[in-house]
Amino acid sequence: MKTYLDKNVYEAALERIAYCFQEFDNVLVSFSGGKDSGVMLNLCYRYAAEQGLLDKLSMYHLDYEAQYQMTTEYVTRTFLEQFPGIRKMWYCVPIRAQSACSLGEPYWTPWSAAQKKLWVRPMPENPYVINEKNLDVPFRHGMVDYEFQDKLSRHFAKKHGNTAVMVGLRADESLNRYAAVARGNKRTSYEGRKWITRADAVTVSAYPLYDWRVSDVWTANARFGFDYNRLYDLLYQAGLTIGQMRVASPFNDCAQESLKLYKVIDPANWARMVGRVNGVNFTGLYGGTTAMGWKTIKLPPGHTWKSYYEFLLSTMNEKTAEHYNNILERSKKYWMKGGTVDPGTADEVLAAYPLATVTGKSGRYVDRDVIQFMGYPDDMPVSNFRQVPSYKRMCICIMKNDYFCKYAGFGPTKGAIARRRAAVNKYRNIL
Repeated sequence: MKTYLDKNVYEAALERIAYCFQEFDNVLVSFSGGKDSGVMLNLCYRYAAEQGLLDKLSMYHLDYEAQYQMTTEYVTRTFLEQFPGIRKMWYCVPIRAQSACSLGEPYWTPWSAAQKKLWVRPMPENPYVINEKNLDVPFRHGMVDYEFQDKLSRHFAKKHGNTAVMVGLRADESLNRYAAVARGNKRTSYEGRKWITRADAVTVSAYPLYDWRVSDVWTANARFGFDYNRLYDLLYQAGLTIGQMRVASPFNDCAQESLKLYKVIDPANWARMVGRVNGVNFTGLYGGTTAMGWKTIKLPPGHTWKSYYEFLLSTMNEKTAEHYNNILERSKKYWMKGGTVDPGTADEVLAAYPLATVTGKSGRYVDRDVIQFMGYPDDMPVSNFRQVPSYKRMCICIMKNDYFCKYAGFGPTKGAIARRRAAVNKYRNIL
């Protein structure tokens, strides 16, 4: 439930930024090249400059190789022409990044030396670039991007002191982002502040713009004259609303619908992207359509969602089908034991599925109900559809090429991470 305060979001953000500078030895801004992290960087810099605290402020950018040329130009301006007096780190390392373009290849590796001839663009050259040659963060080939960023934050904090990593997350962008702040994990919230989560003993993640709307971001850019990624101007001219514009890794699940815009806005990069990652051209054609699990998904005649799920598995190789079945079994075990849902969702579930029972309140998340399922629903017609189990939800994950079922709230298991790590170590010296 949202609680409104007697202040605007700009004033609230400044208070949160001030708190981070006062509470922690360092403030490290995660700068993606997008609108949210750009505004956050500007606000942090303004506060630090006014208070004489520039020595506490740092920024980093994780470069995914494949991106719009205008994004590269904006990041370059930011590093070379703006924000003097702070630490700046521009990482170009071969992490593994999500790919939702191919069901059989859930990851791709930017800046892989073995694929240098296929790189979408040359590696940038400036004093702030950090690659494998001068990287001091603990690193191994095959490390996924989020794991690398966690290690980067911890490594930075061990060198410079406890650190607040500022992330440009806004709750109104997606249900997952809203839940990241609203659910209030009692064990990880910092000093009772839902907008700060503990990562470990020396680092926290802070979301000072979590309650901003997209209109607030553009209001700040206009009112204060902040520089921004000019790609947004082209996206607006292409007919996108300000809420539809995304500047992210082009191959992840959030970018499926907008991937086709590369063909129009940045055709030179598009040609190289098609040869870089499997399935890019198909996703460019069908991303955002029912063919890839978007919009209204209709059940084929003669099927239940369970039988359709089984049909989809029959079209895959055995290993991939087994992977999805393992996720389904994890889901069944979780919900038969009792899973948590947001306030209000439990009533909808009980009305839609008689074999569900509310067993109490969560001891981990604030205001969440624990609900137990007997059996596994075929469909679950509730407002918060993604949060509760159903075979329809599993079908949508498959159609989205969502290998780890992030749409349904899952992620890689420890076993999957360990197997991937072992395979990378085994074959590291072959290439």
